[in-house]
Amino acid sequence: MNNGEGETSYAKNSNIQRKIISATNSRLKEAILNIMCNNNNNKNVPESIGVADLGCSSGPNTLMVVSEIIDIIDETSRKSGISFPELRISLNDLPGNDFNDIFRSLPSFFHKVKEEKGAENCYVVGVPGSFYGRLFPQKSMHFVHSSSSLHWLSQVPLGLGTNNAIMSSLNKGKLYISHTSPSDVINAYVSQFQNDFSTFLRSRSPEIVPGGRMLLSLMGRSSIDPTIEDGCYYQWELLANALSNLVSKGLVEEEKIDSFNAPYYAPCPEEVKIAVENEGSFMIDRIETFEIEWDARVSSNSSEDKILLSRGQQVAKTIRAVVESMVENHFGNEIMDDLFSVYGDLVDDYIYKKKAVYVNLVVSLKRKE
Repeated sequence: MNNGEGETSYAKNSNIQRKIISATNSRLKEAILNIMCNNNNNKNVPESIGVADLGCSSGPNTLMVVSEIIDIIDETSRKSGISFPELRISLNDLPGNDFNDIFRSLPSFFHKVKEEKGAENCYVVGVPGSFYGRLFPQKSMHFVHSSSSLHWLSQVPLGLGTNNAIMSSLNKGKLYISHTSPSDVINAYVSQFQNDFSTFLRSRSPEIVPGGRMLLSLMGRSSIDPTIEDGCYYQWELLANALSNLVSKGLVEEEKIDSFNAPYYAPCPEEVKIAVENEGSFMIDRIETFEIEWDARVSSNSSEDKILLSRGQQVAKTIRAVVESMVENHFGNEIMDDLFSVYGDLVDDYIYKKKAVYVNLVVSLKRKE
């Protein structure tokens, strides 16, 4: 993600992610109530509740889920006639995340919680590290949340790295799975997702108390076939097309495109079920999908942008905030403005002709007793 608060920052271009979080609020409430009520037996409400948000990023969305959880716990506590429990909140992301921005926002956050809820026993910590590994002590978490993060793989699929010229040439001109991708490329992506998601589940298993819950939302697809136009698939196609446009202008080397493969995978519900069943520590309460338009009919936070930017350029700003650091590392920062300008134009053309939506998976899980 792009840190800071500039015009291309994630903080100013994360309305899509905010809308996704809002769309899953009913499932969030369901999970927290299951922890609080514990089969309507108030005597078993935990005195101290551990909550983790994995892939929290920074900016206006970071404390959104935490605020909603506090509201649910406060309302439930009041209705049940019990004290507000101690709340241990862990915010996790990679070490490069702007944790300082989060920490600067905490004093006003704590003040608001105290004023509105009267709660003083909320504790927030930052936990830098990959969620594809252990993060927390054993049985310390009651609820784990992750939104718009688990579609990012731990690495480029094995065999598709920049040093493998043979595999790079197989996915020539593409950044991700495409209808032209050979089976070796597709299998590498599928295998990497299964390995990563299984590792994620194995890592959370000892950390979550028996009966604890997880709510995961991530980009996905509705079809079993990963090569059809579904979900985020075509956004990678358009980004590859934009890079090819810069090749024709002499701004990018064609080999650079061939050697880039995104560490990303949008699974279908069946693939998630297979990973959960094979790992064995969790039960699936629900797996649901919903669609959201690429621009979500929500404009940039800039009032000037609302007037000047097309829908395609607004989408380009959102995508740039998410992938720029990764793309820049491979192609160089000199082409970023040109790249996302061309990309925005291509998105405009696509949106005019076709329905442009993300498919989001929402997975509700329970840690087996």
